[in-house]
Amino acid sequence: MIEKRLDTGEVIIEMRPVGSVVRVAAIDVKTGIEVVVMGPATAPQRALEELAINKLKKKLAGA
Repeated sequence: MIEKRLDTGEVIIEMRPVGSVVRVAAIDVKTGIEVVVMGPATAPQRALEELAINKLKKKLAGA
């Protein structure tokens, strides 16, 4: 697990390989809201993290 600090607060990133893909969960520490994205295991880790964080930001903006 990786903890990130965003302008919106702390986010926990969990990356778990599932066969040929990686499951990436981003969890907002303050609210407990979680989003999940899947991407190819060959994708750069940073790209998958950014995808999950952007999805979380969109969900938090609508929450």
